[in-house]
Amino acid sequence: MKNAALTLRLSVDLAKSLGRFARARGIPRSQVVREAVARYLAPSGPAVQLPVMTASMLAARWKEIPGLTPDELSEFHDDITAGRKKMRLPATAWE
Repeated sequence: MKNAALTLRLSVDLAKSLGRFARARGIPRSQVVREAVARYLAPSGPAVQLPVMTASMLAARWKEIPGLTPDELSEFHDDITAGRKKMRLPATAWE
């Protein structure tokens, strides 16, 4: 399959975001752009009509959701703690 080259101009902020996104995933920026364009241009299926849910309906459903057992809660806490230790914190709030 032949490829075509494309020159693309981005704002500095968007280019930085693209670079951070690609680095975080260990993939080239061009791959991120190709996948984004492919998703953007993909024909969308038929529109899906989502059911309307009011706050009272959501509150009623919330009560039906089972809670975690103490063991599950402990494992969940351990997973979150381990994940936080692995995260790279940004140098600034704007990174």
